[in-house]
Formats: sequence, structure tokens, C-alpha cells
Amino acid sequence: MVPVLAREAGTLLRKHGLTVSTAESCTGGRLGDLLTNVSGSSDYFKGGVISYSNRAKVDLLKVRESSLVRKGAVSEEVARQMAAGVRKAFHSDLGIGITGIAGPMGGSPRKPVGLVYICVGSDKGSLCTRNLFKGSRVKVKAQAVDKSLRMLIELVKKKT
Repeated sequence: MVPVLAREAGTLLRKHGLTVSTAESCTGGRLGDLLTNVSGSSDYFKGGVISYSNRAKVDLLKVRESSLVRKGAVSEEVARQMAAGVRKAFHSDLGIGITGIAGPMGGSPRKPVGLVYICVGSDKGSLCTRNLFKGSRVKVKAQAVDKSLRMLIELVKKKT
């Protein structure tokens, strides 16, 4: 079954002749999987990177090491750079960067479990959010993907 949001995003991308690529950390490729579950998604989905480690973020997405040191992997700055890096790597119109702490381990008082930064960017600007999702690891990942699709739809509608 294809989720309604993935189908809506695909319809809008195709209608406006736009392409998208994904850079996922805490969601582990779930967003790319949902986008490609839509028949004909090769018209608009260019590819994705699961950049779970900081090294992958730096090597594949050109995230600045100084950002990782100064702000940490779970930050708006890194999500923005992930979105920009994947957009450039795949020559797509839009890039989505997702980085966060799905849990149940890994959280801290400053960066609790469920904290996820999402950025959807284009050459004309970006939409970035700080989110604090609740629930199990699977639920945090699902909420992050749902929010990412909603943001993608919002940005595509703004571009038109």
C-alpha cells in the first residue's frame, strides 16, 4: 500500500517537473522507500543516501566537519547541509535532509530522544524544522518521514 502523502508528493513533483533526492540518517532510508513505492517515481526521484555516520555525512554529502563538531550531527545546520549536499550530488531540484535521535538510546537533556531536524531545500530557499517526536524508535522514524513528506508537499506548492 502506498501512503497518501507519498502519492500526493509524487503527483505534485511530476506536475511541476521537479525532482527530489533524500539524505537520511535516523530514518534509515524509509523516506526513499516510500517515495519509490509510487509507480512512476523514477520520473522525479533521483536517489538517496543513508548517511548514518558522520563520516558518510562528510564524504558523501559534503557536510562540514566543523558543523559536526560545533553543532553536532543532530542540528538544523547539519540537516541544511545534508539537503544541499544530496541535491547537488544527484542534480535534483529539491533535497531533503533528515537527522535525529530515534532512540531509545542516544538522547541527552539537550538533545532528547525524538529530536529530529528536517530540511527540504532548493536553489530558491529551504524549509527547516526542529521536531520532538514521541514514541518508540519505529514511531519516531514514521513521524519524521510523515513530516518530511508534508514539508516536501508544502515547498512544492510554494514554488508554484
